[in-house]
Amino acid sequence: MSKRDLKKYLAELTKAQLEEQIMELYEKFSPVKVYYDFAFNPKEDKLLQECKLKISNEYFPLKGTGKRKKPKMRRSVAQKYIKHFILLGVDPFVIADIMLYNIEIAQTFASENTIKQELFFKSMLNSFQQAVDFIISNGILKEFYTRINAIHEETIQQKWNNEPEFYRIMEQFE
Repeated sequence: MSKRDLKKYLAELTKAQLEEQIMELYEKFSPVKVYYDFAFNPKEDKLLQECKLKISNEYFPLKGTGKRKKPKMRRSVAQKYIKHFILLGVDPFVIADIMLYNIEIAQTFASENTIKQELFFKSMLNSFQQAVDFIISNGILKEFYTRINAIHEETIQQKWNNEPEFYRIMEQFE
């Protein structure tokens, strides 16, 4: 069904029929419920804290909880949250904060541990590029430039092999 056909169909329904259909969608489909729950009670701060906890758990798992003790370092955990937040329409400042936090926590981990997987560094570069692109496209570079620059400086400090690629991204701002 095209958007045009859907609009035509919806225009033919009464208010009661529309309400009934929306309630059905809300009860049947979890993404619809999540959307409406967020739309009417955003609690972005709570979502942000939950997200940061899950991301940090990827690098610094909580000990004594009966769960794993070895870090998994999965970028996909943060990516899943970022995609979810974009779909929900979460404030771009919150999304940018998460994007940068993901890299910062990974750098904290890397400063304390030797990382041999080249994929880790490539993944962090991809995250950095995506964060910078997102921040620029949302016009919030001024608010996040200091953190972006600190991330780049940390790649120099830790002597990451792909630091020149981070530098090339930073050159956009000059």
